[in-house]
Amino acid sequence: MRVLVCIALLFASLLARAEPPVATELEQLKQQVIQLNRELFLLEEELLFPPQTQLAVFVSADAGQFFQLDSVQLLLNDTPVESHLYTAQQWDAIKRGAIQPLYKGNIKAGEHSLTAVFVGKGPDNRDYRRAVSHKFTKAEEAVLLELQINDRSSDYQADFVVKPWSND
Repeated sequence: MRVLVCIALLFASLLARAEPPVATELEQLKQQVIQLNRELFLLEEELLFPPQTQLAVFVSADAGQFFQLDSVQLLLNDTPVESHLYTAQQWDAIKRGAIQPLYKGNIKAGEHSLTAVFVGKGPDNRDYRRAVSHKFTKAEEAVLLELQINDRSSDYQADFVVKPWSND
């Protein structure tokens, strides 16, 4: 009887060593799926927005004391490509230093014009509608542009600037 119990225990321990527990196997498969998903996402981004044709536009602000952003409309070569209405939480996050990705798309190489129309409230709660334009040349590298809303304390107005990011 003892021999049979010993053989059964030995057999059970061999089986336990031969196959990892199902939970461990499942966890390994889950990690592999997550890794494959990341790789597929990166591949999709690279195929949809190759650096040779990529344009990305971001919005930022410094203190935001002289302007409260309600919306931005983006025009590329006088054609509307993006618009965004801001919630109070989004504007608050931007004022605290967040940089919001506004647009990501593909453009041909050559000369282009970008116009951003900002709508919001200025000093004394007056309605503001200001536009800023930027001409740029698209070459082989991705073009990254930041739309900055800066406070100008000299005249208590907001200043709107397009700042290119370099790839250096």
